[in-house]
Amino acid sequence: MASDALIGRDGRRYPVDEPRWRGDDGSPLMVAAQPGLTRADVDPSVRSQWRYAAALPLRPAPVSLGEGCTPLLDVRISGVALAVKPEWFNPTGSFKDRGTSVMVSVLAHQGIGAVVEDSSGNGGASVAAYAAAAGIRATILAPESTSEAKTLQSRMHGAEVELVPGTRQATAEEAVRRSARTFYASHNWHPFFLEGTKLIAYEIWEDLGFRAPDAVLVPAGAGSLVLGCAIGFGELLRSGAIGRMPRLLAVQPENCAPLARAFAAGAASVSPARWSPTLAEGTAITHPVRDVEVLAAVRSSGGEILAVPEAAIPPAVRELAARGLYAEPTSALVAAALPDLAARGVVADGDTVVTVLTGSGLKAAGTMSAILRASP
Repeated sequence: MASDALIGRDGRRYPVDEPRWRGDDGSPLMVAAQPGLTRADVDPSVRSQWRYAAALPLRPAPVSLGEGCTPLLDVRISGVALAVKPEWFNPTGSFKDRGTSVMVSVLAHQGIGAVVEDSSGNGGASVAAYAAAAGIRATILAPESTSEAKTLQSRMHGAEVELVPGTRQATAEEAVRRSARTFYASHNWHPFFLEGTKLIAYEIWEDLGFRAPDAVLVPAGAGSLVLGCAIGFGELLRSGAIGRMPRLLAVQPENCAPLARAFAAGAASVSPARWSPTLAEGTAITHPVRDVEVLAAVRSSGGEILAVPEAAIPPAVRELAARGLYAEPTSALVAAALPDLAARGVVADGDTVVTVLTGSGLKAAGTMSAILRASP
């Protein structure tokens, strides 16, 4: 099929079943636009995100740990009624499992026996778990400053964890170097990670009675969740299952907000800049690999990317916790953004706004303890 291809930024097409994580020009790859599903294509007998497997251009045997089918909760935050999707109900405690399940399923189908991944948190834990389930050897590279608590889960799943001197960027560069001898199963680069992440859009659509929300509000670092929503809802629009795209609203911390800065400037890509550490560690990515695609997707949806002050993050963590939602600071960015979004009328009562909480506070025990100690 013409739609079954991987496409680079230069327009070059590659076979969809070829083990490949980037184009020959060095650009990230996307799966060609798919036709999308209708309600009749959902398999209700499957109790995981694989109920939407018909949306995938490849149908490998699933490497599944039960990812997806997370709840959608009615919660009021900052005076706005929200539909909140807590993604810590996924097997390793974050939304990353959606992308990893499909990516690792494809890699196992392609006969990949060993992978390398760079991550200091949720991504590494997810790849380690699914690689273990698939019988694939995994090496997780993390910055040397990463705490043992953050790599414990990866080690428990049997992955080899190596700490790399220098910055987070230095770790990513080391992973690229190693890709010459071990397949790079990157949650930031691999196109099938996005194919798994897009299934959250199908799940939200089904959660809402097979309709689209007015807006989806998510934290953004590399932007895979933003792109997943854009791809998934775009397919639903293409299939006629929904009549319009939801607005994509993405949030970054001011201490590291390259996408928000580029969006505000009307730029097509991010520019190099110095950034400060942030409590929202999962978004501390200074140069997102897919910046061009993320910025274009948000603009096309009529949405926006905004930055919130660092001082707004701890109160947002506490506000969510006061409602029973134990969200890591990265996830709490969405709550920190709500007062501004509501004040400007970007979201309002009467809108259907789905807010994704990407990971659990259990993954950030040290930071959560510090927020509690500093609480009034």
